[in-house]
Amino acid sequence: MPAIKVGISLPTMADLAPKGFPGIAAGARHVEQAGLDSVSVSDFIMGNGTPALEATVALSAAAAVTTRVELRFGVLVLPLRNIAWTAAQIGTLQRLSGDRVVLGVGSGGAPGTPFWQAVGAAPEGRNARLVRSLELLPQLLAGEETTLPDGPALTLAPAVPAPPVLIAGNSDGAIRRAALHADGWLPSMVPPATVARGVARLREIAEEAGRPAPSTTVWLHAGLGDEESVRSARVAFEKSLVDMYGLTPEEAPLVPIGGSPKEAAERFAAYAEAGADHLDLVVDGGDWQQQVELIAEARALL
Repeated sequence: MPAIKVGISLPTMADLAPKGFPGIAAGARHVEQAGLDSVSVSDFIMGNGTPALEATVALSAAAAVTTRVELRFGVLVLPLRNIAWTAAQIGTLQRLSGDRVVLGVGSGGAPGTPFWQAVGAAPEGRNARLVRSLELLPQLLAGEETTLPDGPALTLAPAVPAPPVLIAGNSDGAIRRAALHADGWLPSMVPPATVARGVARLREIAEEAGRPAPSTTVWLHAGLGDEESVRSARVAFEKSLVDMYGLTPEEAPLVPIGGSPKEAAERFAAYAEAGADHLDLVVDGGDWQQQVELIAEARALL
């Protein structure tokens, strides 16, 4: 079976304090001590009263108390952000963490919401801004003099290694952007068969362009065991996959990771066989710390 890594998405939006969650710093430390491979944070500030933590600050808290796990943005919405300021933040986090950053990026993040309006980010043209930011970011992180669009030449120091970049999205356009402009593809909430088709397309486009085959990280929900809160969370999640994400009623049960650690390990293996290199899991139901331990137990069975 191909190797696969497993990490945990820390709660940074909506419910910031699920049952058993000890906070960002202690939660990240618990994930590392359990033997898992990464922690991640989302970037989903809407400005409409929905609770949300700013991604770079949250991931900095995780970096401060860990030494091994990858620190993943899942994902940072680049079209929302000034690229010079973003490069300074990413460079600082990369240096302070010992080069553990993995930069998942996307162009979504609820465009048109009050926060987008407040920072002056137009929803139109966001995919083009994403690609342009990805062109500028390596130069800025490398300490090279970089001329910004409609701006001055800028040199940041100290230089740091550019983190691996993953482009999020399930569409063919996202797959193409990942193949041509990034180190990896980050689809979300899709069954293994969809991952396999996407990976084949990803590799085809990369090969045609003479680029290395990008990696694939899949963002999923997981709730192990059989307690009531886990069962109810799974039912609600499967309904949302049909109602909001367009999956069929037959596909939806194939997405969330559940059951015993042995059954979860079999699901991990199915994604690995489909071409996934890394799973980024949102804990759904149950006691958060206990769920992390069960997921780690499943990871150890691979």
